[in-house]
Amino acid sequence: MKALIYDGPETLAFRDAADPTPATGEVLIRIDAVGICGSDMHAYLGHDDRRPAPLILGHEGAGVIMGGPRDGERVTINPLVTCGTCPACETGRENLCAKRQIISMPPREGAFAQYVCMPEGNLVTVPDTVSLTKAALAEPLAVSWHAVRLGLDALHPQADRDALVLGGGAIGLAAALSLHAMGVERIVLVEPNDARRAYLEATCGLDCVAEAQGTHGIVVDAVGYAATRATASALARPGGVIVHIGLGEDLGGLDIRRMTLQEITFIGTYTYTAQDFRDTCRALFDGALGLLDWTAECPLSDGAAAFADLRAGRIETPKIVLLPWR
Repeated sequence: MKALIYDGPETLAFRDAADPTPATGEVLIRIDAVGICGSDMHAYLGHDDRRPAPLILGHEGAGVIMGGPRDGERVTINPLVTCGTCPACETGRENLCAKRQIISMPPREGAFAQYVCMPEGNLVTVPDTVSLTKAALAEPLAVSWHAVRLGLDALHPQADRDALVLGGGAIGLAAALSLHAMGVERIVLVEPNDARRAYLEATCGLDCVAEAQGTHGIVVDAVGYAATRATASALARPGGVIVHIGLGEDLGGLDIRRMTLQEITFIGTYTYTAQDFRDTCRALFDGALGLLDWTAECPLSDGAAAFADLRAGRIETPKIVLLPWR
């Protein structure tokens, strides 16, 4: 098969790779669409020790099952593989499984390839009315769906349900869409990039600003830098909730004194449960998350150029989807 392979910092090559072989309980999937995630960019820049070169990156995939009883079935992929038997898995918190694996991290190669193998239980059937490009958005949408659900659950029942989202990339946009789908009407999204902000306003109809102001019941940090954490801890309303999804940098930013004195809840959130992934897919398929027309497509063979464009800030759309068979 052909694959886009990470060979070192800012080095990707489109070349032949070994065809994957399904293990027991797994199926082979032809990848028709796969998104570029921020974590892929971190690896591309050499900032992720969990993804050593050489490696096939990519975990936001959708495609068609090849062979077996489900041959030809269109599916989207939950890339988080868990043990199913530990206390976390048995209580529906599979994302905290101590043995969790995700494709695009050893020992599992990723989906920037023509084929990938996955356990059958990680697949959700895609209706014929939904394109596989849109179905590939299920994974990043599920990250934000899970985060927003946690934030809303933590908010006092009588508190104002308004939200500030920091970051207009795919995860921030998905958080805004998930908040809206869960009934939050007042949502402000902060995006300092003028072109990206204008695109989001025109395409998604969001209330977008270049700089955050005021206080809010829920603040979603979809960036994860010290500066955005400082903004979150300053603008969360007393008794409010900070939901931290971003993995930009590890340290700094939180005003712990203010958070303590104002009883502001901080939630770190990682990926999603299996139920959150299924719920996200249902919302996606039903149109509850909008038109999902905020992607740009390009062939997998041009993936290295797409990464370079993202690195240089030349992309206004929140998500690039690579197409292995174009």
